[in-house]
Amino acid sequence: MNTKKKTPTVKMEGKSISAKMANATIKSSFVNAALTQAFTKDMLPENDLAALAEALQVNIKDVQAGDMASMEAMLVGQAQALQSIFVSLGRRAVAQTQLKHYGMYLTLALKAQSQSRATIQALTELKYPKQVSFVKQANISHGNQQVNNGTNTHGRAHVKEKTIKSNELLEVHHGSEKMDTRATQTTIPQGKAMETVVA
Repeated sequence: MNTKKKTPTVKMEGKSISAKMANATIKSSFVNAALTQAFTKDMLPENDLAALAEALQVNIKDVQAGDMASMEAMLVGQAQALQSIFVSLGRRAVAQTQLKHYGMYLTLALKAQSQSRATIQALTELKYPKQVSFVKQANISHGNQQVNNGTNTHGRAHVKEKTIKSNELLEVHHGSEKMDTRATQTTIPQGKAMETVVA
């Protein structure tokens, strides 16, 4: 009978390092810190990635706990920066002599202005969230219209159907009433002036 020897599984140091690297790769604070570091290298060349990731993790925990101060500060800063971009690109547009360049700069300026407005709107909604109110539906009809809300119709007054009365003089109701049988009227006598036409 062949039995395979089981080799004991030894936890290698490399395995734990690769597991740590995998966790860091999918951790929001780390990957966003890496992106922040890449974009801010010209301003802060000595910025440490681990310290940046740790600071970002503190921010994330604050927001998760309900403290939105860092988010409010970020949105205010972004709105102001976008406003500066709008002004700068608008000034460049005015300085252009060719229509193509003027249109390009002005389009970019208006996009920055639109983003600034959207950021301010997001900040307002974060600072003053909209109150959700449940209002009972009111149906107002103009004219002959029936609106049924729900399926329970017990205890509700039903709208009577409007019947159009036809000419009663021409109707016959099971022999109880007869059609108009008034005496025939006499015809108008023929006038003298019309005699020649008739002849």
